[in-house]
Formats: sequence, C-alpha cells, structure tokens
Amino acid sequence: MPAPRTAPDAIALLKADHRTVSDLFKKFEKARGASSKVKLAREICTDLIVHTIIEEEIFYPGVKDAVEEDIETEAYVEHDGAKALIAEILASSPEDEFYDSKVHVLSEMIKHHVKEEEQPGGMFAQARKGDVDLKELGAAMSARKKELVAQFKRNGPPPPETKVMKGGELRHTLIAHI
Repeated sequence: MPAPRTAPDAIALLKADHRTVSDLFKKFEKARGASSKVKLAREICTDLIVHTIIEEEIFYPGVKDAVEEDIETEAYVEHDGAKALIAEILASSPEDEFYDSKVHVLSEMIKHHVKEEEQPGGMFAQARKGDVDLKELGAAMSARKKELVAQFKRNGPPPPETKVMKGGELRHTLIAHI
C-alpha cells in the first residue's frame, strides 16, 4: 500500500523530532520555576521515549541493510544510555541536587546522537543512498507515533526499555557536594 502523500519521509519525521526536542532543551535551560522544569523535562523525556520506540521498532530495522553495522549498533547503545538518564529524570524532581545536571547531560547526549545520525556519511545519509522506501517507513512511523502519543497521554510514559544494555550491577555512593 503506498504511503499517504501527507506523511513525511522517515528521515524528515526524525529530523523534525530532533528539532522539537532541541527546542525543549533550550526552554528547560531558561526555565526557573520547579513546575516549569518538571513539565518541560517530562515533555522531553516523553518525546524521546516515543522517538526511540519508533526508531527501534521501525526505522532501524527498515534501514538495516543500507547502514553500516557499527553505525546501527552504536545508535542502540546511545539510545540505551539516554534511556538510563530518562529513567533517572522521570523518577526525580528539581529539588534533587543533580536534576538540572541530568537534564543537561541528556541534552548533550542527544546532541551527539543527532550529529551522528545527521552528519554526511551518517545513518540518514546511508539510508537515503540505500534501497529503502523512506515514504513507506515514514507513514508507518507516523502512525506508530500517533498511537504512542495517545497512549502516553492516557497513561503517562512507560519506563524506558533498554535493548542492548543489561543493567549491569552498579554501586551507588553519595558524594559530598564540594
């Protein structure tokens, strides 16, 4: 079945998501009140959870044969690293000492991931050169995104699910703020 003409291609959809989240991070950096920060951080985390799901369920498998394996595997690891921070942020509040720092580090991680995907020779460039129907992928991703957004509005975002990190044992020690 051909993709609807109104559906963006997969890469355009993902780039639009990247810009939306980038703008939200900028708003977070300027926010001063705890309630504004919580609202923005929750929106950032929810948008990133939706984004990672549509990438991992639809985009990455759809472009697998067109993309170098190391680029694909690094993307999964980058996602899982971001998911760990997303879980931390969703489980905390601006009153927590490292809340703003966690959001800032997540922003930096996402900037790096976006650069890797969008750079010349990166995942998006390789996908465009491959034999991939980006319109069809975009339509599937748009439909799944709409479904997830509706679900998360009803029930809130689920805890992020890692794909490649197994949750190795960590020890937590309190550090004295210097």
